[in-house]
Order: sequence, then C-alpha cells, then structure tokens
Amino acid sequence: MHRITMGIGALLAMLTLAGCQTTQGLGQDISTAGEVIQQEGAEAM
Repeated sequence: MHRITMGIGALLAMLTLAGCQTTQGLGQDISTAGEVIQQEGAEAM
C-alpha cells in the first residue's frame, strides 16, 4: 500500500510541477491521474 501511495504522490507532484497553460490541459491531467489511481486500485485488489 505504501508503494501505491508513493507512486500516486510522485505522479501528482509531476503534474503539479509540469503545470498547465489552460484549464482544458489541467482537466486532462486530472483525468489521467484519476485513471492511474483507478488502475493501481484495481491491481491492488
């Protein structure tokens, strides 16, 4: 579980540091992060 949390934290940090120039880009980044979190959750079960 700790490994998943670290992976999610790293992903969110990368997205934050990369920054987005538009609201649409931010929405796409958040969507991508959500998909990764869902995949990690499904793999953990």
